[in-house]
Formats: sequence, C-alpha cells, structure tokens
Amino acid sequence: MSDAGVLPAPAGGARALPRGTRILFVADGRSPIARNWIEHFVARGDEVHLVSTFPCEAGSLRLAGLHVLPVAFARFAGGNVGRGAAPASAGRAAALTRNLRARAVAAAFPTVFGWLAPATLGSHARRLRELVLQIRPEVVHALRIPYEGIVAAEALAGTAYPLVVSVWGNDLELWAERYPLVGRFTRRALARATALHPDCARDLHLAEQWGWNPERPSAVLPGNGGIRRDVFHPGPPDAEVARRHALPAGGPLVLNARGFRAYVRNDTFFRSIPRVLERRPEAVFAAVGMQGDPRAERWIRDLGIGHAVRLLPRVAPAEMAALLRLSTAAVSPSEFDGTPNTLLEAMACGAFPVAGDIASVREWITDGQNGLLCDPADPAALAAALLRALGDEPLRRGAAERNAALVAERADFAEVMRRAEAFYARVVNEALPG
Repeated sequence: MSDAGVLPAPAGGARALPRGTRILFVADGRSPIARNWIEHFVARGDEVHLVSTFPCEAGSLRLAGLHVLPVAFARFAGGNVGRGAAPASAGRAAALTRNLRARAVAAAFPTVFGWLAPATLGSHARRLRELVLQIRPEVVHALRIPYEGIVAAEALAGTAYPLVVSVWGNDLELWAERYPLVGRFTRRALARATALHPDCARDLHLAEQWGWNPERPSAVLPGNGGIRRDVFHPGPPDAEVARRHALPAGGPLVLNARGFRAYVRNDTFFRSIPRVLERRPEAVFAAVGMQGDPRAERWIRDLGIGHAVRLLPRVAPAEMAALLRLSTAAVSPSEFDGTPNTLLEAMACGAFPVAGDIASVREWITDGQNGLLCDPADPAALAAALLRALGDEPLRRGAAERNAALVAERADFAEVMRRAEAFYARVVNEALPG
C-alpha cells in the first residue's frame, strides 16, 4: 500500500482531535466494516450520531443519535448484514423467510440501486439536511460513495460543514463506471468533499479522474479501521471449531470468506474445485456465508463436489479468526475491489492468500512471495494457484512471516485509528474560522 495521503499523528503545536467531537456518520449501519470504524469514536468519548441508509439497531454502539434514511428498497433488506448468525430465539420459519427475502433483495439491489436510487435523491438529501442542521456536527463522514457520499454531498451543498467521504472497493471502478446517474452524482460528491478516505492508493488516484482535487486532505487507511490483532493472529487450530463445521484440523483446507458479492467470482471458485481435487482429493473447501444459498448448492450439485465442500453460515469475528487459523489457504477471487478486509484477516492469521490479480490487491500481495495472484475469471488459473499453495510449505511459511509483519506495520487497528484521528483533526481544524 502506498504511503500517499496517510497522515501521521499531530505533532508539535498541531491540534489533536478533542474528545467529545460531534461526528455525524452516514453509513450502512448493518455493516460490520462501518460499525468497526464508528465504534472507535464512540469508545474514545466522541458525540457520535449515525444516519443509516438501511434499517438497523444500535446494539452495542452507544450512539448519541440513530436515524434511518432507507435507500431504494432498503427497508425490505432486514436489519443485519455480514457476520453473526440469526438470534437463537427466532423461529426457523421466520428466519428462513428473512433469509429468502434478504437474498431476493440482494440479487435485485445492484440493478435497482444503479438505475432507480438516484431518482430518490432529492427527498433523502432534504431529510439529511434537516438532521445536519439539528445535530450541527463538527464533521460529517460518509462511509462509501454510493449512496451515502452522494446523498451527504447533496445535503451539504451550499453549507460550510466539512465532509469526509470514504471510497470503498468498487465505488468508482464498478458503480460510477457502470451506471451513468451514479457516475454523475459521484463527480458531484467528490467535488463537494472536503477530504477523502480511500482504502487503497489505487482509488486515491482513480478519484482524480472523477473530479477529486488532490490538494485537499486525504488518508489511505483500511476501510474498517484495520485488524484487531488480539482477535486475528496466528495460533494452533481449534479442534472444536473444526468439529462443529466438519472441517479437517490438520489436512488441506481452502477457505472462501467473501460471501456473495457482485464483484466476487464465486463461479470461478466453485469451478476450480474439481481441478484441485484431481490432484489433491483430500482437500476440503469451505465457504462462509453461503449456507443454504441455492446458487452455491446448484454449483455443488452440478459439479459433483458435495463431498469436499462445506457451506458455512455467517460467523462472528472470533469464529472467522478460528476458521482462518484452520485454513491452509484463503481465496478471494474478486475482479473489482479495494483492500478486502478478509484478505487482511487471512494475512494476520497465517492463512496463505490466493487472490484475484487486481491493482488494489497488488498493494498488499507480491505474487509468489507473500501470496499468489491469478485471473479471477479463470478456474484453471485459480486451481493452479491453489495447488501450488497447498503443495509448497516453505512458500506458505515465508508468506505467513511476511504477512504478519505487514499487518502489524500497516493495518494494526490501534495505529490506523490513531491516523484516522489525526486525519479528522486536520479536517476539523482547517474548517475552523481564522
């Protein structure tokens, strides 16, 4: 990852971010990535308000205020996303209904969002503007461009409120490029933004092509705040976790932790498996967040690989870390991405990374040294990379050492959030009169 735009902590006479700073986040409040970032500022004693673009609950976040501003069909998407299983008290029928509804919404959402969500911009921007005038934040931070950064930029048009906009993995390369209205409003959002927070240097440079002024403040930092190394770290395999998920506690295990996303080539992942099994019939493949998904089940059935594949539910961070410590390799076949959080988690836990050969991932992985990169659309190339990973123990051992050092140096949560505080301090201090 390039050091461009990464700010050190305030030094000398520079003013640090005072505790109690009033911060308004515009984010998907269900997202574990967003919540991980927000939690830091709650914990340090800031007055944190959240406007969520999806229905959510505050849960453990001790927010000063929570408001919901649902985009497109977001009100049908349910209250949870990402890690964590459904509550045990929920009935199986109700849980199944929610899962089916959420999958239907997820399948339709990209098209609906890309073409229809901008049409709802006016009413959402007016409502957000009303909330801003009530809360009077010292800084507004939109955690993603579509739709959060777009609506925040429109809401703050003509005001002096400082606006930080985060760029997530496919905001520019996929959404802005594919959908003309999203692209138009992305340009407006970048023009209005006071400061920019991408999670990879690639997006910092790409943003300039979409109208970002590089003379304004920017900080290249992991989108979720980095890796909590007390959770994600190397260690012995957990036999109980292996037993619970019917996984080997010592044999070759390949973990796909990406779930279903429009930019992750899970078709490539499943089609690579028969090729790997021809040479390594003892290998087992696990996919997190795909339990009960008809798309995954169909691939398994059509390819005849059911004996070697485990479809797992969504899991909490500690369970994800345990799964990664069980894994020989962690696969991430994305064709559009920023810095995948699961990639950093795999690196922290010592699982060998096998990922799509894209610019953002190359900021972390040097092919053949601390991981392997391949064409995310080519099952044969992915299978060849997995076979090499499974068969080269010295490569895996050397990669684990390099990756632990990389995470400690560039993605440790405490250090990343120290830089984030310095970034906010600069944005707020430059916005002060005089």
